[in-house]
Amino acid sequence: MRALVQTVSRASVTVDDEIVGKIEDGLLVLVGVTHDDTAAKAAELARKTWELRILDGDRSASDEDAPVLVVSQFTLYGDARKGRRPTWNAAAPAEAAEPLITEFVNALRARGATVATGRFRAHMLVESVNVGPRTVLLEL
Repeated sequence: MRALVQTVSRASVTVDDEIVGKIEDGLLVLVGVTHDDTAAKAAELARKTWELRILDGDRSASDEDAPVLVVSQFTLYGDARKGRRPTWNAAAPAEAAEPLITEFVNALRARGATVATGRFRAHMLVESVNVGPRTVLLEL
């Protein structure tokens, strides 16, 4: 699994002109799933995300009780090394990825996080105002 974690002053996800997820002063987390990922990896990635010291003063979202917006992002596994058109072969199919994204969200909530989400398999408009900017790629 991969998670691209960004500090944001605000972020939202819109689907069909409806805001389905929105946060302020927290983390926007784009999550990708590959073929050999497991529920245990999703739980560990959630722990790392929640405890990542990326906020001001070397603090984590868990320290600040900062909200998290999670958006599924299969394109984190895009590969364009052989040309200009990326392949998505390393991304898990939706049927395998969706339960692991749900597991990631549930693991964050079990740790006390306030979590908003995008909508799986939907065409999403993701807006964010990055702080810093600070962006970290976590991978398991």
